[in-house]
Amino acid sequence: MRKILLFVIGIAIIVGAIMAANAIIQNSIKPKPEVKKIVKTVFTETAKNTTVPIVLPANGNLTAKNRLEIFAEVQGVFQSSAHDFKPGQAYRKGETLLRLDASEYYASVQAAKSEFYNLITSLMPDLRLDYPEAYPVWQNYLNSINIDKNLPALPTNLSEKVNYFITGRGVMTSFYNIKNLEQRLAKYGVYAPFNGVLTEALVTRGTLVRQGQKLGEFIDTSVYELELAIGKTYSDLLKMGESVELKAIDGRETFTGTVTRINSKIDQATQTIKVYVEVKDPALKEGMYLEAQLEAREESNAIQLSRKLLVNESEIYIVRDSVLDVLEIEPVYFSAKNMVVKGIPDGTQIVSRTVPGAYAGMLVKVYKESDSSAEMTKAPE
Repeated sequence: MRKILLFVIGIAIIVGAIMAANAIIQNSIKPKPEVKKIVKTVFTETAKNTTVPIVLPANGNLTAKNRLEIFAEVQGVFQSSAHDFKPGQAYRKGETLLRLDASEYYASVQAAKSEFYNLITSLMPDLRLDYPEAYPVWQNYLNSINIDKNLPALPTNLSEKVNYFITGRGVMTSFYNIKNLEQRLAKYGVYAPFNGVLTEALVTRGTLVRQGQKLGEFIDTSVYELELAIGKTYSDLLKMGESVELKAIDGRETFTGTVTRINSKIDQATQTIKVYVEVKDPALKEGMYLEAQLEAREESNAIQLSRKLLVNESEIYIVRDSVLDVLEIEPVYFSAKNMVVKGIPDGTQIVSRTVPGAYAGMLVKVYKESDSSAEMTKAPE
């Protein structure tokens, strides 16, 4: 009985183990989950070919078109100015920017004029006797001489003999020596050639100024120039007199300039050409940084798109029957953010935003404004 009982118990344990193993195996087998087909939503725009202006972006700093760097041509002590000779001081045309002390040199010029007057006076008796026809002319000239003013021009249309006589007595030499002194005397004063502002002042009153020393800088604040560097590819597209839109670096101020000069030399290092734009506005300041938009030309039957949409350098994604496809295009011009392309038929649904993981043949859904507004207005359950 004991052996029979142990045999039965052993058989029961084996059968139970087999049944437990089968149960575990059955529970470990899980059904394969069903993969849901995901359809991405894309944004599109309908292609419409138009005439697209090609705009060349450039930037630079403003400089005054009329500028005067003040240098001393003579030596002397800075004596006076029409206003305080300091940066930011405005001067009107003709006002004295600075005057150097010329009292010593002025005295030498006056002495030379007095000697010239005496020289002409000493010639008058000989002229009256030998050349009576020239005497009245020289008498009138002698009467017109004013020591406190510049010498008047010498009489002309005289006979050859009179000219020989006058020249032989040293009148010509003395006259032009004095004219040279007068020119040098005028350099002791510097006058404003136009209305403007002093932007740099390197001397003050009482300073000893030496010949060749820089004294300051004076600019005209009514007109400025902007120097732009344009690639040689588009240099032949620009024309004189074209309008240029200029924007400040903060984008809040806009100005309008005109192309006044185009350099014909190409910079060998950068392969660019210098273009100069003239602009007038009371709000402008020298050194101001501006961004320019130069309208080079107009491209017909073209479309402007974002550069992010370009695929494989010459393709873009389009939607055909809810499926993505690629379209070969012809890029015409690239800017920093956009591109001008050709070869897109009117009515083509262009993908207007990049799609992660996009590929040709991908099933997509076109986003519509009506779908979005319907979801927003749907009442909650």
